Amino acid sequence: MRPEDLEKLVTRTMPFGKHQGLLIADLPGPYLNWFAREGFPSGEIGQLLQLMQEIDHNGLSGLLDPLRKPSQ
Repeated sequence: MRPEDLEKLVTRTMPFGKHQGLLIADLPGPYLNWFAREGFPSGEIGQLLQLMQEIDHNGLSGLLDPLRKPSQ
């Protein structure tokens, strides 16, 4: 993991599936766990989903709050 990967979690959106358009950091835990069981996609999106699943699984999602952009 690189520090910039954490910022990507709060700026990149899910490019496909039932949660398309949702920030990766906002994906529901059960959805992330499904990927953990079934397999993460290849490439950067898979790496980000795997990282988010680890963060969510360990109850550390709040650590991403300071990286989020303030609402306008």
